Amino acid sequence: MDEVLLDIGLRHFLLVSLIIFALGLYCVLTRRNAIGILLGVELILNSANINYIAFSHYSSGQYDGQVFSVFVIMLAAAEAVIGLAIVLGIYQNFSTIDVEATDRLQG
Repeated sequence: MDEVLLDIGLRHFLLVSLIIFALGLYCVLTRRNAIGILLGVELILNSANINYIAFSHYSSGQYDGQVFSVFVIMLAAAEAVIGLAIVLGIYQNFSTIDVEATDRLQG
């Protein structure tokens, strides 16, 4: 059996990261649901993590992307907690999680 080994390089990781970033941006821009927007932000942060780890691996040890990735994961956890608290507050006041309903909070 002749196995073909795939040579996965930095370009492939950047392409995957670009696709995930584009999907996250699409979610943020098109969703009216607050939870959908939070999921889009999580996708964007995960694409940044892929870039950090890929550049860390292919830069011969000059760049410690794993440390930055841990900080982004901590930031994503904090963002999820605060975002879900805001969503619950909006739901308690307006009985919906539609972000368009928050325009009534102004006055």
